[in-house]
Amino acid sequence: MADIDKEILEDFLSESKDLMGKMVSTLEACEGDFSQVKGLEDYGLNVDRIMGAAKSIAMMVPEDPNHLIHKVGDYAAVCKAVGYKASQIRDNVQFYDICVALLLDGTEVLEAMVDGLSNGRNEIKGLFSQTFLERLRWVSSQFGEEYRASVDIHKGQKTKMNQDDIDDLLKKLGLD
Repeated sequence: MADIDKEILEDFLSESKDLMGKMVSTLEACEGDFSQVKGLEDYGLNVDRIMGAAKSIAMMVPEDPNHLIHKVGDYAAVCKAVGYKASQIRDNVQFYDICVALLLDGTEVLEAMVDGLSNGRNEIKGLFSQTFLERLRWVSSQFGEEYRASVDIHKGQKTKMNQDDIDDLLKKLGLD
């Protein structure tokens, strides 16, 4: 397994743990309170930072596409898409609650993946239960084309992540 500069990795781990703490706090505030639906955009912003940093660091190990840092970046992209899409839910409290619960579970998985970077564990299949993957696929299939998968900085131009994109990311993670 290719090595990542130790100082860069330590900075990433520290920043990611801080961000995941904020993400969990956001989700706990959202849990059971539909009036907090816009808070899921904050979740998306924080997981987007983890994704961006992981993808940047992954460029240091391009010769090892199975390195865990690549998987962290790809999985964070899935969490980001679900978080942003869920922040746009209107008039469907039950679906909102399901999304928040999925993101809570998903954030635990992301934490375990990030922890794996510090202890050299590269295998992730055991982190994903079949039930979790089925819930993730079902939730992502419920979002229509009107849902954007990132911050709407280009008013009117939608950035989408559809079911095929999520399936592709899961395949890259070896979870197909």
